[in-house]
Amino acid sequence: MSEKMQVTRELFNDVMVPNYAPSNIIPVRGQGSRVWDQNDNELIDFAGGIAVNCLGHCHPALVTALTEQANKIWHLSNVMTNEPALRLAKKLTDATFADQVYFANSGAESNEAALKLARRWALDNYSSDKDQIIAFNQGFHGRTFFTVTVGGQAAYSDGFGPKPGAITHVDYNDLEAFKAVISDKTCAVMIEPLQGEGGLVSPTSDFIKGVRALCDQHNALLIFDEVQTGVGRLGSLYAYMDLGVTPDIMTTAKALGGGFPIGAMLTTKAIAKSLKIGTHGSTYGGNPLACAVAEAAFDTVNTTEVLDGVKAKEALFRAGFAAINAKYNVFTEVRGKGLLLGAVLNEQYQGRARDFMVAAADEGLMALVAGANIVRFAPSLVIPDADISEGMARFEKAVAKIVNA
Repeated sequence: MSEKMQVTRELFNDVMVPNYAPSNIIPVRGQGSRVWDQNDNELIDFAGGIAVNCLGHCHPALVTALTEQANKIWHLSNVMTNEPALRLAKKLTDATFADQVYFANSGAESNEAALKLARRWALDNYSSDKDQIIAFNQGFHGRTFFTVTVGGQAAYSDGFGPKPGAITHVDYNDLEAFKAVISDKTCAVMIEPLQGEGGLVSPTSDFIKGVRALCDQHNALLIFDEVQTGVGRLGSLYAYMDLGVTPDIMTTAKALGGGFPIGAMLTTKAIAKSLKIGTHGSTYGGNPLACAVAEAAFDTVNTTEVLDGVKAKEALFRAGFAAINAKYNVFTEVRGKGLLLGAVLNEQYQGRARDFMVAAADEGLMALVAGANIVRFAPSLVIPDADISEGMARFEKAVAKIVNA
């Protein structure tokens, strides 16, 4: 047997395409909201794999589901269905507005399916002229060419040649701008019910309800991208449930698998029928292994105890941010909801969010950014209160180092 390979951060530069710039830390194991690196240094995880690890690391329910299913059957093509996929689909439809589900492997794929469905639905029910898709500046919907073009950040879609057409962008929370571009030629509107990558921006009630009303007026489908906001992240099972607005199509991924890759598009029977046999598909979508893990994650999160706990933990984080800011005066506000929170840096620290993230890692805390000016936290939904306290203490040390540098 060959001797074990020496894995270092330098190896990344040799063997990996250079589209990422990862930290020097290489985590090797995790338990709950704590992670250990190659040198056995411990970190508290406020990043959650970018809002993915909704139950932390190695949660017993997920480990059990994975190992049990791993000893049964891993993969089948969609020439056959399977029990875990059907159970998960039933639970998703029972818990939401939707009647039917399409499974994919990621948020981007779920959004791709939603957009393709909307175009087919418009063609089936109206005409080929009804093809406009409206989305929002600073929105993020994935990295396929269709979803990245619908996303409202040109930096991510420029430089790859001609883009998919009939896509219009307006500012989030600007109902008048939206009203000016929607028409009977609009087939769909894709929106995050709280903008994530775009800066943790919550919708105003008038805006989100106005968007729904205008979609109804122009027979356009409202697609909610709940990839980051769904599965308990904001304190309700899905964000739409707190907004008094129901979408026609909803996408979910990230937390849905608790760390195992899976995504889903949910909609009504009337709309779903436009994805006739052969119009769309996925090799791995709905495979039994992913669905078994996701079912366990969904069952664990979809309880009053966990969802109410998210709201209580949000209050602890906000109090922690306020205490740090009272001492060091670095933030203008804390945006977001539930356990998707972003501290906005004030003028003195503009553009330095990454510096705060790196300083936090040096103090044993995994954090995120949302653009250049926001430090973002998206921890486990069941993170112990003691880990929140310890993590905020480490974050305070990081803030102090930057302020006193």
